Amino acid sequence: MPNNTKNTGSGQPRITVHQIAEAAGVSIGTVSNVINGSPTVREKLRHRVLSAIRSLGYQPNQLSRGLRLNRTNIIGMIVPDITNPFFPSVVRGAEDIAYESSHRLILCNTDNDPQKEASYLNDLQSFLPAGLLIIPAVDSTVSSKDNGVPTVCLDRLPDGWKGDFVVVANYQGAYDAAKHILRMGHRQIAVICGPFHLTNARERLEGFRSALREARISMAPEYIQQGRFDRASGYTAAIRLLRLVPRPTAIFVANDLMALGALTAVRECKLTCPEDVSIVSFDGLDITEFSDPALTAVYQPGYQLGQAAARLLLKRIGGWTGPPQKVVMATELKVRNSVASIPLRKSDGKLASRAETRGEGRRRTLRA
Repeated sequence: MPNNTKNTGSGQPRITVHQIAEAAGVSIGTVSNVINGSPTVREKLRHRVLSAIRSLGYQPNQLSRGLRLNRTNIIGMIVPDITNPFFPSVVRGAEDIAYESSHRLILCNTDNDPQKEASYLNDLQSFLPAGLLIIPAVDSTVSSKDNGVPTVCLDRLPDGWKGDFVVVANYQGAYDAAKHILRMGHRQIAVICGPFHLTNARERLEGFRSALREARISMAPEYIQQGRFDRASGYTAAIRLLRLVPRPTAIFVANDLMALGALTAVRECKLTCPEDVSIVSFDGLDITEFSDPALTAVYQPGYQLGQAAARLLLKRIGGWTGPPQKVVMATELKVRNSVASIPLRKSDGKLASRAETRGEGRRRTLRA
């Protein structure tokens, strides 16, 4: 076999695509397609080429490749708060799919700062990325027309987003949370929602209020407090709610970090959850299973969310030009220990038994 290696100048020979093609028993074109992340290569051939690449220790020159193709195999991913335990699972799902297709993920954390987000978007262009995955900042002004490369928005959407996106069933998840609170007998109910200009915050609030309207229960404006999807704002909003007269017996909180802040507020007010105040959250992170009490929560599949967004982005990178895709993933209510049962009053003024309360909850669900 002829020696096709090239010296890199550092004493280590550079492996060529010719050698990879020979080792894998495929054409040079197939090797090139695999290296460039083309989705047209059959999976069996892709695995043969990738195996040869690993065994030979091939290291492509990403700069030369990027300049030649006017894009690299890099996918930029922007997240608003890497300290939020929900986002690492989303990133991991996206990274696993990207890696399988020979793409590499660059992660940027915006700290929910729209100016930092804009700066990262500008910087990423210099890397000639193949595509972008964006979880917008709280006050994001990102637009589907701004980026010049395939872009998928996920988890939350800024106003006016017209491109591809992957989200969970926020309306239905919050609706299910409200139904559970109602079945447990609560009627004095409050909400800590996310920023109104984000679609997931609005959908969760509307889903929750829809279930209450079906039960003919209204919420005064002061029983709806807006947070920023972080622990501090959840704490502050909960303090405001706990000072109301009458105090709510149950609070729906639109994400787990705010719910943990609300739990802190309950304890600082010398109250207990769920005996004095019940709490239902949205996210279903592992940490809420070990909080005190373990939080009843609407679970959203973060890892699968990241996977779905990365697959959609790779489809665009591969040249698919169909209309904007809207992927909505199902949620699941996980019942734990943070909601107490409150007996309902019968029409004669006496308290209903717990068994009757549960039956009333079932009847309300059927009527809804």
